[in-house]
Amino acid sequence: MLQTPMNQSATDEREVLARLLRQSGGQDERAFAELYRRTSSKLFGVCLRMLRERGEAEDALQNVYLSVWRRAVSFDPARAGAMTWLITLTRNQCIDRLRRHRETSLDEIVADNLVDPMPGPAAHGEAGEERQRLEHCLDTLAEQQKAAVRAAFFSGATYNELAERCGVPLATMKSWIRRSLIRLRTCLEHFN
Repeated sequence: MLQTPMNQSATDEREVLARLLRQSGGQDERAFAELYRRTSSKLFGVCLRMLRERGEAEDALQNVYLSVWRRAVSFDPARAGAMTWLITLTRNQCIDRLRRHRETSLDEIVADNLVDPMPGPAAHGEAGEERQRLEHCLDTLAEQQKAAVRAAFFSGATYNELAERCGVPLATMKSWIRRSLIRLRTCLEHFN
């Protein structure tokens, strides 16, 4: 197949990133600096999209590159491209932060409930209506998709964990979640 200049440059960039990552695994500081220069803006975008707070995203990105420095030696270009490997590290770092934040938030909720164990009637009624709408919309999903969405959002399970639990390929699980969320959003919009 004849490569166009655009395809060639993308291939070249992938090869350069893989080389820089392998060199970083050998503790090559120049290679690591160049890897950072070439990838940090994209990885910061992933952090910002997932965490939604600039400070949190900056902290997460710093932890990602600390992890890259320590774990680059384990990079295997036969298993994944360099950018895929980096995005996976980034995504996992953000998920860990979100889980820790959720645990902290749950502790705060428990503490708040100690002060006032019962919400007011209006808040209780509103929360009940929202839950009923959500349950109704969840019931429109197939059982496997409903279980996957619940596990992803209520227990924080990753796509990989969900795919393993359900015995389906990773791409299938991602597709289930994406289509389910679109369907839920459409259903919930009809209530508003």
